[in-house]
Amino acid sequence: MNKTELTRTVKEMIAAPSCCQELKAAGQNYLNALGTDAEKAAAAALLQEIREDVCTLDQTIPFFESELGAQIFGAERAKAMAAHAREIKEQGAKWCDCPACAAGVKILENASALV
Repeated sequence: MNKTELTRTVKEMIAAPSCCQELKAAGQNYLNALGTDAEKAAAAALLQEIREDVCTLDQTIPFFESELGAQIFGAERAKAMAAHAREIKEQGAKWCDCPACAAGVKILENASALV
């Protein structure tokens, strides 16, 4: 993956409805720093935030099955999301496949292209 593709992935990640505010901010800071002396530090901060925010399925399943998950997503949607997570885990997936997490994993896998 080249830097242009990675930049596009950062944009996709921060545009995802499932992207938390901290990750959106780190992604936007990186985009704002492109081509400047601050780019390397912004890339490091973005990678750190991704590592903190991207969830494994072992983290997401209990959340979707929790009372908080039901409050946030609604009981039926949370149940469906937990079932989906269990299904992809059984197929060998490790990470949440929501748009923000999927993009975050792709960025981590190609971190050397950030700077």
